[in-house]
Parts: sequence; C-alpha cells; structure tokens
Amino acid sequence: MADKSNRGKEQAHELIERLGPKQVSAVVGLLEALLDPVSRAIANAPVDEEPESEQERRDVAESKAWFERRGGQGISNEEVLAEFGAAPDRKRKHKE
Repeated sequence: MADKSNRGKEQAHELIERLGPKQVSAVVGLLEALLDPVSRAIANAPVDEEPESEQERRDVAESKAWFERRGGQGISNEEVLAEFGAAPDRKRKHKE
C-alpha cells in the first residue's frame, strides 16, 4: 500500500511541475481546503433534508426585509458593541 501512496504523491508532484503559476495557486488553495479540518467537515456534512417550516419561511422573509430596509447593510461591530454597552478593544493587535 505504501508503494501506491508514494506513486500517487510522485504523480501529483509531476503534474504540479507542469502547471502555470495561476494553476499552482488554485491547486494550493484546493489542497489547503482538503487539509483544513473545518472545510473537510463541511464538505462531508450530510445534507439537511428537513423541510423548511412555515415559521422559518416567515423568519427568513422578515430578515431579508430588515436587511433591505437598511439599504443592504448589516450591523457593524461598533453598533453591536454599543448596543451592549461595550467599547471596541483598541489594544488588540491584528495579524499581518
């Protein structure tokens, strides 16, 4: 079995060597998604076959109408924080 696995990897390397830069970028994105546990879990999750209830349909319609009334804009982080009486954490450092 190890020989098959190694041959598959060798073949993948050979094929990648033949790709252009944009194609390599696309393949890298695909490989990252395949290796990411969250992406893999989502891809393998069963389809929700439960029918939508009338209440769910009304709730979705209401949320879409609310969104449209706001001009297609959601609620900013600052608005949410203000609603709860919190201030943005300006000390947090963002990853670059």
